[in-house]
Amino acid sequence: MKRKALFLDRDGVMNVDFGYVHQPERCVFIAGIFDLVCLANETGYAVIVVTNQAGIGRGYYSEAQFASFMQWMSDRFVKEGATIDRVYHCPHHPDAALGAYRKSCLCRKPSPGMFDAARQDLDLDMPASILIGDKRSDMEAGRRAGVGHCFLFGSKEKSEVPNGALAIDALLEVTPLLKAKPAIIQA
Repeated sequence: MKRKALFLDRDGVMNVDFGYVHQPERCVFIAGIFDLVCLANETGYAVIVVTNQAGIGRGYYSEAQFASFMQWMSDRFVKEGATIDRVYHCPHHPDAALGAYRKSCLCRKPSPGMFDAARQDLDLDMPASILIGDKRSDMEAGRRAGVGHCFLFGSKEKSEVPNGALAIDALLEVTPLLKAKPAIIQA
């Protein structure tokens, strides 16, 4: 049985994007994120974080520091009654990274690699899934991966909302869609 997913970009959707956030003391959660993830959990959606993390490749923080921060975030969600099912990240950058991290890859959004990995790992129904991102690159990655419902959240780029995406000002604007249909699809 295929499952629907709620894909979330991290910086700018889950937490305020102050630039290369990787420490709890620099994390401010976006209003509504805990309620949104709780609802997704209650309605059977897999909650998946898909995040470009060029700060790793640029040497601002390590893979271990990123993993530790994401564990802290996940624990915080649990305290709020919510669960993040999986985190996918891309540490690469095509020209602003160090060593092995400097490369063009299939995982960095707007490429769909993180979404494709999630689809394979979790047997997801991509056309019935939802993405919330704050950049055009998020929308493009979702479209290329076949995500059926893409929402551009609180973005300065709203004047150029890509075809097939909808602009939203509050995360909870997505709740009617989460409540609309069962999240488990019979194969």
